Amino acid sequence: MSGLSDSFQRPINYLRLSVTDRCNLRCRYCMPPQGIPLLPRGELLSYEEMALVVRAAAGLGISKVRLTGGEPLVRADLASLVAILAQTPGIDDLSLTTNGTLLDRHALALKEAGLRRVNVSLDSLRRDRFEQITRGGRLEEVLRGIDAALGAGLSPVKINMVVMGGINDDEVADFARLSLEGWHIRFIELMPFAEGQFVSTSEVRRRVEALGSLESSFPSAGGGPARYFRLPGAKGTIGFISPVSQHFCIGCNRLRLTAQGQLRPCLLEEGAVDLKGPLRAGASLETLQHLLQEATQAKPLRHRLGRLGDLAQGAPLQGAFMAWMGG
Repeated sequence: MSGLSDSFQRPINYLRLSVTDRCNLRCRYCMPPQGIPLLPRGELLSYEEMALVVRAAAGLGISKVRLTGGEPLVRADLASLVAILAQTPGIDDLSLTTNGTLLDRHALALKEAGLRRVNVSLDSLRRDRFEQITRGGRLEEVLRGIDAALGAGLSPVKINMVVMGGINDDEVADFARLSLEGWHIRFIELMPFAEGQFVSTSEVRRRVEALGSLESSFPSAGGGPARYFRLPGAKGTIGFISPVSQHFCIGCNRLRLTAQGQLRPCLLEEGAVDLKGPLRAGASLETLQHLLQEATQAKPLRHRLGRLGDLAQGAPLQGAFMAWMGG
């Protein structure tokens, strides 16, 4: 068990680390068509600063690190950061969330550097629809990236589909069938401030169960909130992530570090602990650990998704876009 716990006695052992605010796609549920105001590069944490935070976190019991963005693979030489983090004592699970478009170029180098596994965002299996959802993305690039990740031994490769009513929800069964072939599919509820109609997990599950009865399955790796199942005879799994209809805050085990050095106790609550200032003032490991503990104690009992109706589309908290917060 982690040595770090919040005020509700939840063990905290998972750090999501955003390495950049930049992305090469403009997915409809993540950012507006024109993109977002990009931070000056000097405002982003360096790899050395990120590695120091992870070292401090590992000393408190954090054992899982996931690299996110923006799109993490647009930041140069990401494998060098992976190599440092993979060698950090106490870190036993190092993973990456990516849109997959650049993965075929980097999968082998990431694996050799010490990355364990990847999650790939893929919201349509239809080329024209994928281009519309991502505002210009190419499905072929993502499929090549998935193949490259599998070939490099980044396992399991999990496929994340955000289900959007009237946009891609008619593909739920198509994605579920891929689990029969060995794909690990995860259906994610749409956040209420994003474009598209909300489709609950119960409705998605109803459509999946038209293919066969679901049996509970244990995840092969990871410490996230998904609940996993298998269709009869399936080689892969089907996961459901339900932040809106069945919030999983009671088991929340994570902190989030943004690319600009803000440590967020909760994705959907105001407030963060600044780490960039102390880092650039020469903070010791002990000081960073104190700040990590401060953020942990600030974690709320649950998120505020039920109260987001008055928030602007695409900007959930005071202009803070998903690409800034790491999702």
